[in-house]
Amino acid sequence: MDFLLPIFCVLVVGAVIIFVASIRIVQEYERGVIFRLGRVQGAKGPGFFLIVPIIDRMVKVDLRTVTLDVPAQEAITGDNVTVKVNAVVYFRVIDPVMAIVQIEDYRRATWQIAQTSLRNVIGQSMMDQILQDREQINDTLQHIIDESTEPWGIKVSIVEIKDVELNSTMVRAMARQAEAERERRAKIIQAEGDFQSAQKLSEAARIMNAEPGAMTLRYLQTLVEIGVEQNTTTIFPIPIDIISEFLNVRRSSDDRKSASEKLDATTGDTAVS
Repeated sequence: MDFLLPIFCVLVVGAVIIFVASIRIVQEYERGVIFRLGRVQGAKGPGFFLIVPIIDRMVKVDLRTVTLDVPAQEAITGDNVTVKVNAVVYFRVIDPVMAIVQIEDYRRATWQIAQTSLRNVIGQSMMDQILQDREQINDTLQHIIDESTEPWGIKVSIVEIKDVELNSTMVRAMARQAEAERERRAKIIQAEGDFQSAQKLSEAARIMNAEPGAMTLRYLQTLVEIGVEQNTTTIFPIPIDIISEFLNVRRSSDDRKSASEKLDATTGDTAVS
């Protein structure tokens, strides 16, 4: 019986070691892909579970969203402009088994696909489109990369272009173009303002012409506004309508005087005869 005790202790210690070796704990954001004798058995987790030591092997896969920086890629746009563009890609694993079985290193593969896709999309786009319509380019990149990584169990959620670098010659040319565009818009706005002002003045002139008293009221209103100012000398043009009234009165008086003189002359000539 004495020789059984060491054997029992060895068995107990061996059982404990095997039990400890079979324990696996997977975090909430992880999954454990189980291989049994080289054949995949599926993904387990999160939490605590047991595997068969030596026979089973587990590979952990992180399911959290990964931020992947794409370094600056030099490309020639559709209108023959050389640019350097970098981007950031957000992706996550949605199928742990495919991410392990279908690709050796899904992170590096996604990184390479993002670089080549970025160069291809930039090469097919115009310079103005890259600068002004980034949202469309981002959507195109996201669709292309996601379609390429889908067989690996990868879901690309967001692709964003961060910076667009231009050479100094192109920067100066774009600055001159922007300045010319601003001057063109300023001239158009000024011309539209002059046109609207002329329309309003023409409309006001028609209204005043239709109402004889309107011009007089406007004249008196202007006199009141000028009187408020503390000026020593005020030059104010007299409306032609007021002057014409005086001219008409003067002309009528001259006509009556001429007629009277003619009548007197005629009467004198008759008396002499």
